[in-house]
Amino acid sequence: MELTGRVIAVLPANSGVSQRTGNPWMSQEYVIEVPGQYPRKCLFRLFGEDRIKSFNIQNGEDITVSFDIDAHEYNGRWFNEIRAYNITRANAVVQPAAPAEGGAPGAAPAAAAPTGEMPFPAADDLPF
Repeated sequence: MELTGRVIAVLPANSGVSQRTGNPWMSQEYVIEVPGQYPRKCLFRLFGEDRIKSFNIQNGEDITVSFDIDAHEYNGRWFNEIRAYNITRANAVVQPAAPAEGGAPGAAPAAAAPTGEMPFPAADDLPF
């Protein structure tokens, strides 16, 4: 599953040592806000120090989070966990090699000029 939104909170990282294996672990939680008429917030967790450092998520970034949802039981109650496995930055768009005519480098490209053609054929131009 995927959600795209803006990071509104970067929570402190948690770490420890696994009692079962004795290996160190690290996780960090983030909150994104998904835009819309009624914006939604979603808390997700990244597990693993290498992922946390490689994704380097910052507050205010627009990202797409790929995640899995899992539920677990604790003391007779059930809890959902949203674990992210991939983060894509929304502004990671391939830039054109040369700037648009009359535009400054890094400026947004100008909208294409209308051609006067309709995007769909008129009703009487249909082949059937």
